[in-house]
Amino acid sequence: MKKTVTTLADGRELIYYDRVDDTVRDAVDKRPLDAVSTSSEIRRDPLLGDSVAIASHRQARTYHPPADECPLCPSRDGRFSEIPDAEYDVAVFENRFPSLAGDSGRCEVVCFTSDHDVSFAGLTEEQAALVLAAWTDRTADLAALPQVEQVFCFENRGAEIGVTLGHPHGQIYGYPFVTPRTERMLRSAAAHRAETGGNLFDAVVARELSDGDRIVLEGEHWVAFVPYAAHWPYEVHLYPRRRVADLRELDEAARTEFPQVYLELLRRFDRIFGPGEPPTPYISAWHQAPFRAPGREEFGLHLELFTIRRTSGKLKFLAGSESGMDVFINDVPPEAAAQRLREVASK
Repeated sequence: MKKTVTTLADGRELIYYDRVDDTVRDAVDKRPLDAVSTSSEIRRDPLLGDSVAIASHRQARTYHPPADECPLCPSRDGRFSEIPDAEYDVAVFENRFPSLAGDSGRCEVVCFTSDHDVSFAGLTEEQAALVLAAWTDRTADLAALPQVEQVFCFENRGAEIGVTLGHPHGQIYGYPFVTPRTERMLRSAAAHRAETGGNLFDAVVARELSDGDRIVLEGEHWVAFVPYAAHWPYEVHLYPRRRVADLRELDEAARTEFPQVYLELLRRFDRIFGPGEPPTPYISAWHQAPFRAPGREEFGLHLELFTIRRTSGKLKFLAGSESGMDVFINDVPPEAAAQRLREVASK
């Protein structure tokens, strides 16, 4: 992998990740851009104790542009985009409309490929491995920023999820605090250690392997399962068999096998509801340990993949119980979801 760091016309950082080591990236951003102006602010909710990012400048962000005006496609034929080069493998740049900025953290966009018309599931294993390398490298670089406490790599896919740009891409958030979801996991892990002397993440994986009913697929270095108390209609958690705290700690064997396992999961998601159905909307999210929080060594890196589609033509909405009280109600039994995801395996 070759990494090339450059800047866009307004000073934002742009990083190319290339599979070929002798690739030259010297294209210049020719757009007459003004400097980025953000109003990101973190406010603490006194009742719940969590943090909310207030970012009014995001109201002006790009919204459902036509394909020939996509800002994530390469710059070609006199049309300039966020990527100055005429093609690329993987590109990462600072978001022009960030939720978090400056002392309040950092937001980046990850373009998985220059091909506008594919999805992550359509990438080759070599391309998917390069995306994993980019996620890992960005985690390492953001870990060095004093204002970043935790890195979150994720992909929102589909208009139903709220995606406003159709190009295959994801995002990376560098939070200036430990997220509430991660804090809850760390508290649960600490309680489990105190009660049993063991690690909670190890126990979760061991239970799923022992039960077997919710296992979706297994590799030598990864295991994927529908969790016992799944919140979403179709939800899969992907764990490395060797527990690590974040992406930087994966060994070479796990990195090599990851594209095979992950691409198979994504392709199964697109087959859940049968032939003729539109692509399945999903959120794919890496859960990594915070960098400096107590209990980091207890955390288990994992990826959570889920869809809000509960059946053909119907979505799972977060209504009164979920949105008002944070109590989820799932219409699809986890065992049934796992069975369906096994049925749609690649032949």
